[in-house]
Amino acid sequence: MPTWGEFVVLAGGAPVTTPRDAARDAARDELVKADYHRNDPSIQERVVDWIMERIDDALATLAGGGTTGTTGLILFLVVALVIAAALWWRLGAPRRAARTDLGVFDAAGPRSAAEHREDAERHATAGRWAEAVREQMRALVRRLEERTLLDPRPGRTADEAAAEAGRALPGHAAALASAARTFDDIAYGDRTADPAAYQLLRDLDRTLERTRPVLATAAGGAA
Repeated sequence: MPTWGEFVVLAGGAPVTTPRDAARDAARDELVKADYHRNDPSIQERVVDWIMERIDDALATLAGGGTTGTTGLILFLVVALVIAAALWWRLGAPRRAARTDLGVFDAAGPRSAAEHREDAERHATAGRWAEAVREQMRALVRRLEERTLLDPRPGRTADEAAAEAGRALPGHAAALASAARTFDDIAYGDRTADPAAYQLLRDLDRTLERTRPVLATAAGGAA
């Protein structure tokens, strides 16, 4: 004899028996339709919720009176690591591309290459290597502008300066690109400046000073 839920009643009043497995399968197929899950949280939201629940649990344990100083410190570090991991996963690692859109020069106004070199040497003498690297790169780019190898252009990035100068000085294109990366990583990134980084830019500046540009020949040449 069919149980309650195993039959439906037709409009005429006659019951029709429906097998239990078929009814369950039909219900499951219906519930998995997208219309029923349109407002469900995404996988990312569920992961974030799970992380926040773990943080809440850790903080509740940390606030409990039964924890010792050592246990509390360990729990605090665990919470800090979980938060850092969640932020890293959510926001991603910093990208160098987001930093290279900043110009070589600041808004202090145009200064000569000699002035930038003097500032770079003063910073280097004082051991301020990040400032020395910034000023030395500015001296390098300004000198290329003074020699008309680069057109003076506000807002030019180090990468742009290196690419443009590399066309006039192809033998030093790779060194210019390396100098631009060094400048970006130190001036706008998280790389620690050191004497070697400053010396690399200083030596390149001196080398370029003695290098003659490659002049483009007229298309087609002489007949």
